[in-house]
Amino acid sequence: MTDGELTLGIDFGGTKVALGLADRAGTLLATRRLDTDAEAGAEQVVTRALAGARALVADQGARVGAIGVVSPGIVLPDRILLAPNVPGWERLHLAQLVAAEFADVPITTGTDAKAAALAEWRWGTLAGADPAVFLSLGTGIAAAALVGGVLLGGANGAAGEIGYNLRAPQDTDAFASGAAPLEEAVGGRGLATRARSLLGRAVTAAELFSLARTNTQAEELITAALDELSMHVANLAIALDPERIAVGGGLVRSADVLLPALRDRLAAAVPFPPELVAARFDQDASLLGAVALALGPGSDLGSGSG
Repeated sequence: MTDGELTLGIDFGGTKVALGLADRAGTLLATRRLDTDAEAGAEQVVTRALAGARALVADQGARVGAIGVVSPGIVLPDRILLAPNVPGWERLHLAQLVAAEFADVPITTGTDAKAAALAEWRWGTLAGADPAVFLSLGTGIAAAALVGGVLLGGANGAAGEIGYNLRAPQDTDAFASGAAPLEEAVGGRGLATRARSLLGRAVTAAELFSLARTNTQAEELITAALDELSMHVANLAIALDPERIAVGGGLVRSADVLLPALRDRLAAAVPFPPELVAARFDQDASLLGAVALALGPGSDLGSGSG
């Protein structure tokens, strides 16, 4: 990148796409958001996102020196693994599609939760923590760990994909059968599905948390979900012994309910309970993670460059 050039970040999520232009310090100067409309398939998401990105750049009169793109799952050059929420997403050549829109601009791709962890470690509430864990609670569920500031990618780029955790020894519906047991139970989309069945009407996860203050059925559903989620977070903390865990994603809008439940379980179950904090970039962590990827060399994020 040269002086005056900005970094373009693109964060593809299960329910929304976030676009942003940032300077070298990682400060977002302009942003734009659009609905994913997942049921309409993958291609329309990318087409609309790239058109929006091009418009954002034009509106700001910006020169783009680097582009970071993040997505759920493991982003490979010819496909995306472990990203079931948008039909057709696994068949995308994401870097190639972005390169076709922004010729000659370096492009780095990566996994959204891991990139978000990097942003929180560089600029947010994980700064100085070692080991550090970012917990992403939104449409899906994932975690990312940094040791010495280096992201733990895993042998296949899949470290931290806790949405695939088994919920009980008797679980037979798991990854091999196309299931993500924990994510389907306590992720945002899973909670909304269970709430619709329970309450007989469409309810978002955010609305469900609000309803739980006055509706007994909603309260019982949220309580059971938090009990289960907190058990898995405690087990993760026992395994990794992190100094600090930062929680981000859409469900953090209900931090007043979510964080105390997690803290209580950590205090009761973990020999050395880590500090638990809300992410500084609770709604923009993945977008800033895309920027962080583009700005400098990173660790194995389940990603590649185009």
